[in-house]
Amino acid sequence: MPLPPVGPTTLLVIAKEPVPGRVKTRLTPPFSPAEAAGIAAAALADTLEALLLTPASRRVLVLEGRPGPWLPPGYRVVPQCAGGLDERIAAAFAGCTGPTLLVGMDTPQLTPQLLAPATGLDSWPPGRAWLGPAEDGGFWALGMAEPRPELVRGVPMSTARTGEEQRRRLLAAGLDVRTLPPLHDVDTARDAERVAAAHPGGRFAAALAALAGGAERRPVGAAPHKGGGR
Repeated sequence: MPLPPVGPTTLLVIAKEPVPGRVKTRLTPPFSPAEAAGIAAAALADTLEALLLTPASRRVLVLEGRPGPWLPPGYRVVPQCAGGLDERIAAAFAGCTGPTLLVGMDTPQLTPQLLAPATGLDSWPPGRAWLGPAEDGGFWALGMAEPRPELVRGVPMSTARTGEEQRRRLLAAGLDVRTLPPLHDVDTARDAERVAAAHPGGRFAAALAALAGGAERRPVGAAPHKGGGR
């Protein structure tokens, strides 16, 4: 396998081990907990592969749980700290110096091209920050030329105003905030359909198609069967 490309940016992925019943719970129904975990594993694998193809000085997986077969070589794995998501993101930034960009595991349509504005040699003048807004009001990417964890702590997470509040914090600190393209998070089965259509060549789309295919399988996003052993 070719060596990952080198660039100025530390790339962080914050993720949960895809354990049934602990990830993508809003996918159940229509999917079972095990199916939802398989979808999450595929999303995480696509994300990690995209970052391997993205120029970086190092790649770090900030993980709740244990590594699995979805983890390719080329990543340092560090455990997530305790606390809310804002505390865990802040702690991930606290372990870095220099230009750092964090993404999550909810946007498997991520590509090196989408990240290119924030990973080039000229992407990080002093005081630069990057924010990738999510269409549900959150954010899928957050970067700072010099990590400042205090700018994340206390931001209310998983709300329709999370991205707006994070941007406000960055601007209030005097940072030059640039915006990456908005992306759609995978939270529900309908979200999964939309993301798979936008990125049909990945593991995520293949996993979703496998679950939706076959005469005995229900369409993705349809109501679960009544009875009958699912």
